[in-house]
Amino acid sequence: MRQFPSHAHLSSWAGVSPRNHESAGKRQNGRTTLGNKWLKSSLTESAWGASRTKGSYLQARYHRLASRRGKKRATLALAHTLLIMAYHIVKEQCTYHELGADYFDRLNEQYLVKRLTSRIETFGYHVTLEKKPLAA
Repeated sequence: MRQFPSHAHLSSWAGVSPRNHESAGKRQNGRTTLGNKWLKSSLTESAWGASRTKGSYLQARYHRLASRRGKKRATLALAHTLLIMAYHIVKEQCTYHELGADYFDRLNEQYLVKRLTSRIETFGYHVTLEKKPLAA
């Protein structure tokens, strides 16, 4: 991993780094770089598989991206995430720690509660929330 000073260099070499081509305030094409086609195809295959792993962080990330950007772009973004994870695991000699499928819900809990409450109220219900005490 000494060949690549950062994960950005590795993802650019692999061809899974996102491209930001903007000129005069206009966004041009966002195609990825060409990179190593064998590694890129392997990462995309792994991303397709990871997107179907139930109850995982990668599945939650895929669905968040696919709802906004589309399935194929979400798959490539997931391939980018997998490569970054592998880079740090190999470089720092650590183990993978699964964040869980509810990671994004826990990230901003107050926003989620507010959004779901207002959604229930649109159906005509009156909602009162009370925080449950933690089990000791």
